[in-house]
Amino acid sequence: MASTNASQDTRHRGGGPVALNEHLPLDHKLNKVYRYGAGLMGLILLVFGTLGLTRNLSFFDTGDATIAGLSTNGALSVLSICVGLLLFVGMVIGGNFASTLNMVLGILFVFSGFVNLGLLDTGANFLNFRIQNVLFSFVVGIMLMWFGMYGRVSSTLPHDNPYWKARHPEEAAREERMQAERMQAERMLPREGSESGRQERRPG
Repeated sequence: MASTNASQDTRHRGGGPVALNEHLPLDHKLNKVYRYGAGLMGLILLVFGTLGLTRNLSFFDTGDATIAGLSTNGALSVLSICVGLLLFVGMVIGGNFASTLNMVLGILFVFSGFVNLGLLDTGANFLNFRIQNVLFSFVVGIMLMWFGMYGRVSSTLPHDNPYWKARHPEEAAREERMQAERMQAERMLPREGSESGRQERRPG
């Protein structure tokens, strides 16, 4: 019963739009991917930001200070910590929230990479980006988008996928009915076999 309540709501209710529960079951494969992805990327950003703050750099310093080969300053360190903590929140909540958060932040990281690429060697480079930071931003963005889109954005999702069920409620409901009928028929077979056996053993 608990697993049924935690599963995705894939049916129309009162003719309204299809609803997909915010929380996938904790042991669901998709939920694990969203959570682990958010937690991993959040940890990387949190460590980078924390190490940057230990350097006691000014907020908009544009010097040569680096952490693991990446340029940094106070502003970039604080921003990295904030995004890392936000990803940890997504890890704790999980479900659709974590998936959507990963996708949105992934897109923002890629966008940030392009913007800061154009700001290199200009006076507007307040985050002290270098080309390695741009590449790092692209990599983090692509990984976050992959974690967020996993099992959600595809034309060949399996029919037991909760997102496929939400997008195809009538087909999902029909398949569930057919599966329930097959299970019921399988349960009836042993009972019918035992009854026929008793009838054969009766004396004439």
